[in-house]
Amino acid sequence: MKTLHAALGLAIIALAALSLLPPAQAAGPACHGKFVNPVTDVCWSCLFPLSVGGLNIWPSGRPDPGNPGSPICACADPLPRIGISVGFWEPARLADVTMKPWCFPNLGGMRIAPGFDIGQGYLAGPSMVGGRSQSTAKWHVHWYVYPLLYWMEILTDFLCFEQASFDIAYMTEVDPLWQDDSLAALINPEAIIFANPVAQAACAGDCIASTVDLPLDPLFWCAGCQGSMYPLNGNIASAIGHVQSSRLALSRFAYKMHREALAWGTMGSAGLCGKYLMPIMRKQQYRFQMVNPIPTVSGRFACSAIGASTMPPDAGRAYPAAGEDMGYLVWRKRNCCVL
Repeated sequence: MKTLHAALGLAIIALAALSLLPPAQAAGPACHGKFVNPVTDVCWSCLFPLSVGGLNIWPSGRPDPGNPGSPICACADPLPRIGISVGFWEPARLADVTMKPWCFPNLGGMRIAPGFDIGQGYLAGPSMVGGRSQSTAKWHVHWYVYPLLYWMEILTDFLCFEQASFDIAYMTEVDPLWQDDSLAALINPEAIIFANPVAQAACAGDCIASTVDLPLDPLFWCAGCQGSMYPLNGNIASAIGHVQSSRLALSRFAYKMHREALAWGTMGSAGLCGKYLMPIMRKQQYRFQMVNPIPTVSGRFACSAIGASTMPPDAGRAYPAAGEDMGYLVWRKRNCCVL
């Protein structure tokens, strides 16, 4: 009985000691972030250009992929119908990109730890390669269903808007392929073909094209100025800053979602009547807008393409501690046949 009392006493003392610890020590590194304000934190000009057929009726200063040339379209699902071909940009997904497992910047900096060791030990740090210190980064991504236009009822009964509710669709902490280069090769075996200086040198052209106009979809192994698209995980071998490496991790994650048929094509003539399989992601389909820690809400580069230089819009938008917890609004190109 004395032994039991002693054990209970030690347990009470331990719990009391834990309760006196600062929250950051008890729960791990502090998680930073804030909820996205749909009015002030969203670059609403990123909706444009708006097109009907091949004609831009509401142009903008941002580059736009080609649209179907004819303004008239026809679909057979669910019933045969004839409509008008429109093109626009849709804020459809929200993404946390963080070095801290189970940190959700876009949910107000909340930590949702599962209570067991999964996805842990995944923080950034220097590594030694060939006797030299190399800056590496390891990111986790949380992917939210975020059909903002449908929620705000900007156009009621508009069939082209994704009609869904807010949901956390994917968390990389529970994905072994995201944390291991060897396992990632199961879904991107072609990566070995592009692991050579010639293929990587071609990415310089993609960097220029992404910054000036649109990324080069034929160079699907390149993420422009951010680096290589392979492997399809969050292990960034050469990180030169939080913005660059977090955008690269998000680009890889979007590609991974397409490879696993969890994200589909929505642009071009093939997308007029519905989504279609796109196992090799077209980079021109997406724009990324930073919403955490500091939103980019104006200017040509507020929602820049995959691979575009981060210097014009994002300089100074990541700072110590909070800079490791990034949030992005994912805009996707949508072509649709409207009744």
